[in-house]
Amino acid sequence: MWYLSSYSMFERFSSGYYLGRLYVTPGESETAAISRVQHEWVTEELYADGDGEGAERLDRPLVMKVDERHFPVIGAADIPQDTLAVPPSVLEDTRVENPPTLTEVLLAKADRAQQLLAMTDGCVAVDDLDDGSGGPAI
Repeated sequence: MWYLSSYSMFERFSSGYYLGRLYVTPGESETAAISRVQHEWVTEELYADGDGEGAERLDRPLVMKVDERHFPVIGAADIPQDTLAVPPSVLEDTRVENPPTLTEVLLAKADRAQQLLAMTDGCVAVDDLDDGSGGPAI
């Protein structure tokens, strides 16, 4: 298995997503979250413009997908590493049983995340968004 770096929890999966394995657990917030350190790392490594000009925003949401649900993910100081805390209402719509459970999670690549956020005014929580080709989002 090839990883993007030794610190990365994601690997290349498709033209629109990275694949990761995170412990999915119910969260206490209405927004999904991962460790702030990991969120900043993913943002810098996978979402950065790469032009080296100016400061990158480290607070923009990532977009992840568990089963057929896409949702924005922020960084939070109280979330353990390698854990995705998901709002209970979102978790109910997945096949995750007996959380915390090590689960395959898709992370939308920067351009795909931007597209998903733009389609939903920044609030992605929809079932199996279409990629415009008539097929599934992946």
